Amino acid sequence: MNPPLQDRLALVTGAAGTMGRAVVAALLADGCRVAMVDRAAAPLQALEGEHGARVAGFVCDISDPEAVAATHASVRERFGEIDVLVNNAGILSNNKIEATTVTEWRAVLAANLDGALFWAQAVVPAMKARRWGRIVNTSSLAAKTGGLTAGTAYSVSKGALGALTFSLARELAGHGVTCNAIAPAYVRTPMVTEQLSEAQRQALLAQIPVGRFCEPEEFAHVVRFLAAPLSGFITGEIIDLNGGLLMD
Repeated sequence: MNPPLQDRLALVTGAAGTMGRAVVAALLADGCRVAMVDRAAAPLQALEGEHGARVAGFVCDISDPEAVAATHASVRERFGEIDVLVNNAGILSNNKIEATTVTEWRAVLAANLDGALFWAQAVVPAMKARRWGRIVNTSSLAAKTGGLTAGTAYSVSKGALGALTFSLARELAGHGVTCNAIAPAYVRTPMVTEQLSEAQRQALLAQIPVGRFCEPEEFAHVVRFLAAPLSGFITGEIIDLNGGLLMD
């Protein structure tokens, strides 16, 4: 029996990060070839060495529409058209409203929102033409709560990403293309292990009913579920992944 996504092409942004690496491994296990997009060349080269010919790394600033267009062209030349887009790249900001600068605001929204738009614009025409495609966006619990520890710019960017998810889902549903998002809370990444204090981590763990942080592989499992052929009747959803921290 062939893997469910045999020979499909997935593109994962933020592929060199903790969550991105887990997603790359999960999609490879399901039969995908994977175009890995990140700002850093060295980690991408390491992943190429780890996974072999079924992956390729592409350095790209996703906040730059010209860079996205050029990278998209390179991916098509190497692999062909993209079947699964995982908009995973993003940056965290903890600053609340009074401490948020214009520079920070624009940088966070550019990375967390604009990049997802630019990549969707790049891949949607071919997905529509083939009448099959999957777009999975990485939102956040912050979009629903206003940010427990996250800052204003980050929370707004993830809320807007949810609205983009709904818009794309509505627009593309009749073309065989789904668009969903995942709203994780406190995945075990450097954002949690390095950018939060020990006191903040312990306070959060006390609030999470399952009593632990989310593992990257658990996030990747939801991505592969949403990317699967049998998930074609699910679109416009934001799946919570928060250990019971928020139930709605």
